[in-house]
Amino acid sequence: MNEPLKLGWREWCALPQLGIPAIKAKIDTGAKTSCLHTFCIEPYVENGIPHVRFKVHPLQKNEQLVIECSAAVKDEREVTDSGGHKEMRYIIETPVRIGDKERLIEMSLTNRDTMHFRMLLGRRAMGGDTVVAPGASYLNGRVKARALYGLVRPRRK
Repeated sequence: MNEPLKLGWREWCALPQLGIPAIKAKIDTGAKTSCLHTFCIEPYVENGIPHVRFKVHPLQKNEQLVIECSAAVKDEREVTDSGGHKEMRYIIETPVRIGDKERLIEMSLTNRDTMHFRMLLGRRAMGGDTVVAPGASYLNGRVKARALYGLVRPRRK
């Protein structure tokens, strides 16, 4: 029998198809769809299929690190944010890896510059086999994200 995915209120995730080895996500059971902080969003068509190019700042408080991504557009939807504002957003489908578990999720793309987390993991991504412990953090391990992105400062001698 498979163990349920256990999540704290924040977890490190990877988005391998987008080339993002580590991004901190807030676990948000109040949000239906997951959301990724993006900017420079540019739609285009490839082989008759709508796609979108976008950039991501995967680490909080680091605007120098930029990952350029592209994905097929699954949908465009009106999404209501936590402040009640409605916005049309591109929806993509991409695998997310948390700890040793990976699943395909839908993710909306929007600018989250003013938010503390670059990603929200919504309840559709969690599925019925997930347990959330709201008082815990990083139940699937901590990640040395700066090292994954090659941002480790040399040691002083």
